[in-house]
Amino acid sequence: MLHPQTTINCRGRLLSFVEPKIMGVLNVTKDSFFDGGRYHALDTALAQAEKMLAEGADIIDIGGMSSRPGAELISPKEEQARILPIIEQLKKRFPEAFISVDTVYSSTVERVFDFGADMINDVSAGAFDDKMYETVTRLDIPYILMHMQGSPKTMQNAPKYKDVVEEVLDFFIAEVGKLRALGAKDILIDPGFGFGKSIAHNYTLVKKMHVFRILGLPIVTGVSRKSMIYKLLDSSPEHALNGSSVLHFKALEEGSRILRVHDVAPALEVITIWKQLNAL
Repeated sequence: MLHPQTTINCRGRLLSFVEPKIMGVLNVTKDSFFDGGRYHALDTALAQAEKMLAEGADIIDIGGMSSRPGAELISPKEEQARILPIIEQLKKRFPEAFISVDTVYSSTVERVFDFGADMINDVSAGAFDDKMYETVTRLDIPYILMHMQGSPKTMQNAPKYKDVVEEVLDFFIAEVGKLRALGAKDILIDPGFGFGKSIAHNYTLVKKMHVFRILGLPIVTGVSRKSMIYKLLDSSPEHALNGSSVLHFKALEEGSRILRVHDVAPALEVITIWKQLNAL
């Protein structure tokens, strides 16, 4: 096992993962699976970001394109029109906040970097843009590498694995190797819950997430209000908060240090309880 990386360099500021961090989800789209349409206007997006930061979010992850199952890709131009004004205003109002951008396009990475983004969250792991790895390396911006089988449009059409943990680990080893060969420094990994996985695949990954610690990289967990929770419970995204909290606690136990969430205050409660138990 590699020595675990406990900090990343975000434009000269260090973000430490000695203690778990909360990444608040800010979807500025009209079609995201849970909060689509709520925050696509500038004023509502800024108000939600302010609320999440006040509740304890360390990072705001801005997404201008839905990656829900069945979603179609939009153009980089449309994506940038949605997110750049928000990044600009967030940087003015909350200069200490860390801003992540959820994108699959290298051209968007270039633009958001100019606007002050601190890290990139790519659900495609460079598969949709052959310039992505070179771009994030050249800009020296932290990069969240996520596993996905297929594309958002097709990923939930009967996903199959011989061994989901082994295959996701092999994927990370290969892709991290490519990034390191280019000179990338700060890489985070995300198993991609719900991205080309069945319910059984998802829960197997949660249970065995400690396996990915062998890479020595910070692990991001994005399970908040997803179908792996509400379908199992015969419920809905609106009623999946309790299940999200249960999985967040398990993720921390397995070694994850970044919780990507829709509900910041409950996630902070989970972290506080987890820390208390581990302090005894």
